[in-house]
Amino acid sequence: MLHDTKELTALLGQVKSIAVVGAVDKPGRPVDMVGRYLIEAGFDVIPVHPKRTGVWGLTTYPALSAIPVPVDLVDLFRAPEHCPAHAEETLAMNPRPRCFWMQSGIASPAARSILADSGILVVEDLCLKVFHQQHIRGGL
Repeated sequence: MLHDTKELTALLGQVKSIAVVGAVDKPGRPVDMVGRYLIEAGFDVIPVHPKRTGVWGLTTYPALSAIPVPVDLVDLFRAPEHCPAHAEETLAMNPRPRCFWMQSGIASPAARSILADSGILVVEDLCLKVFHQQHIRGGL
């Protein structure tokens, strides 16, 4: 899926809080590297994992629905078959996030379809850390 670089760059310029679904703080794991990068970059990172607590030393929630504060972007580190359920969960959030971002290697036509008319931008198969480094930090 092609993404509009200008649209994503503008969006990330406005994002403050990011829920990382599938958050795990095991060194060397992609989710750990991205989560730590986002924290270091100044985002308010909210880890989401059904069983883990205290990921990256932060309050970790079992589900998106348990997060008590508004979230600007949902960043998914889950297999594609889980993305539709997370899309449904995202639709139920109030206020709704501005973006549903599936990391590199993750795409879900079903999740995209669920969110199609919601006003939530859907990003598939793109690493948030790499995009941020290239277009926000590095500036092209």
